[in-house]
Amino acid sequence: MSGVWVFKNGVVRRVENPGGSVGEGISGSGSSRRRKVLVHLATEEVITSHEVLERRLKELGWEHYPSTPELIQYHQRSSVHLISLPRDFSRFSSVHMFDIVVKCRNVFEVRDA
Repeated sequence: MSGVWVFKNGVVRRVENPGGSVGEGISGSGSSRRRKVLVHLATEEVITSHEVLERRLKELGWEHYPSTPELIQYHQRSSVHLISLPRDFSRFSSVHMFDIVVKCRNVFEVRDA
């Protein structure tokens, strides 16, 4: 049971596939679910895999932290921060990207794809 609840003319109803993409039935623009990418600012390189991200994080002093089979984790000895990422890069979301941006200030940026 999926869908979006829409309030229109004083009536609330559930819409299965509003306009073909998430958000279109509500705002009409379809822009509420744009795909995001993580960008390394110094090189303007888009992070496309765990290997690319790990190389950039290691340059900043981040190290692998023992984790579960579902996660890849990094930590810095000089801080209490821990970055936890899904092992499957296709599940890498904007929440993970913003976590990296907050913990690596002025190094990465999240942009619309």
